[in-house]
Amino acid sequence: MTTLNFTLEEALTKLKSGEVSSVELTKDCLKAIEAQKDLNAFLEVTEEHALGQAQASDEKRSKGDAGLLEGIPLAIKDLFCTKGFRTTAGSHMLENFVAPYESTVTQGLWDAGAVMLGKTNMDEFAMGSSNETSYFGPAKSPWKSKEHSQDITAGGSSGGSSSAVAARLCFGATGSDTGGSIRQPAAFTGIVGLKPTYGRCSRWGMVSFASSLDQAGPLTRSVRDSALMLQATAGYDPKDSTSAKVETPDFMSAFTGDIRGLRVGIPKEYRVDNMPQEIDAHWVKCADYLKAAGAEVVEVSLPHTSYALPTYYIIAPAEASSNLARYDGVRYGLRVEEGDSLDDMYTATRTAGFGDEVKQRIMIGTYVLSAGYYDAFFVKALKVRRLIRQDFDQAFEKVDVLLTPTAPSTAFALGNKDKDPIAMYLNDVFTVPASLAGMPAISLPSGIAQDGLPLGMQLIG
Repeated sequence: MTTLNFTLEEALTKLKSGEVSSVELTKDCLKAIEAQKDLNAFLEVTEEHALGQAQASDEKRSKGDAGLLEGIPLAIKDLFCTKGFRTTAGSHMLENFVAPYESTVTQGLWDAGAVMLGKTNMDEFAMGSSNETSYFGPAKSPWKSKEHSQDITAGGSSGGSSSAVAARLCFGATGSDTGGSIRQPAAFTGIVGLKPTYGRCSRWGMVSFASSLDQAGPLTRSVRDSALMLQATAGYDPKDSTSAKVETPDFMSAFTGDIRGLRVGIPKEYRVDNMPQEIDAHWVKCADYLKAAGAEVVEVSLPHTSYALPTYYIIAPAEASSNLARYDGVRYGLRVEEGDSLDDMYTATRTAGFGDEVKQRIMIGTYVLSAGYYDAFFVKALKVRRLIRQDFDQAFEKVDVLLTPTAPSTAFALGNKDKDPIAMYLNDVFTVPASLAGMPAISLPSGIAQDGLPLGMQLIG
């Protein structure tokens, strides 16, 4: 059995017993990354740094000083600042930006003893559902469809991380989730993707897209692996004003294996028009699995679900418009000297630096925040967001958890939806409501569809 077949937890066990070393694990991952570089999962491979960290980790373990993730090679979405290494956010605008400090999430991983293999590909500024908006080209899924020979999307925006975990190039990866960017790629590649409660993990050192929605989380091969990574990255951070000042529980202690009496809600509004019958049947089957294990399954109503996508696509672009105003050619990042005035330089820099999807969302966001439209669009969207949150609060008075599909389809071929923004946005129909409400949600690999591609089911807490 190659070391790359281990889950993160299994690799930790082998490290503890001395059967393998961190250097061995790291070298195996680096070889696999090189062998599968056509997946375009990594934007930068930090080989020398990784081997140095692995060696130091083995020395620490030999002295009996091992952290929670001691010696485990991980991949980092290129949205997290990593001191001394490029952090591009998948954009030409930040193509040569070297972070002068470490994000809180990645610092937590290094403090726990993890090893950084490199930075993974992503949709530009996390805006996308297929990794096709990346300035550096899309990450590809290691999966293949039975129905065609085209390359398959690894999902977005955390497509590089999901591809790397699914292809066994690393033992886990960080992602970020604004409207489904951890959960949807996890579903598309047959892995586990966890979006923690908003505020559970610090956003400090993450490149911002929409500040009231962005949340860091892990992509892993098992749920237990997700708990281990969350343990290392969760916690209050005074540097982040949105960080929740609550105690971090021992997540591993939740694994009792007993769900007798658990009340599982099935939101009737999630049965959307034109949903493939196969997805619906799989949803019923997964509910039956939970029933067989002792859970009680009941139907619940989330009446404002149909407003979630339009609400999200007002709030998220509005916040992006504000956050991305800082990329102007003056402070850091790309600078294009053109024309005679400062305005000319701003225009040339932002025209060259941003891709079409980012420009589109900035324009939408600027429009809904403009005089005369602010109350009609943005303020109204905030009110609907509150109603969506209230729907969840009322549902959770009756049930403990909600079960829904993660995505309305299996992974699609690259190039299939990139010309139709509405079709692309509909990928997030099941993931966006939990993001708007700040709820924790996890996508679990739950089966294989008729086309040979993975299906994912989502649990919302």
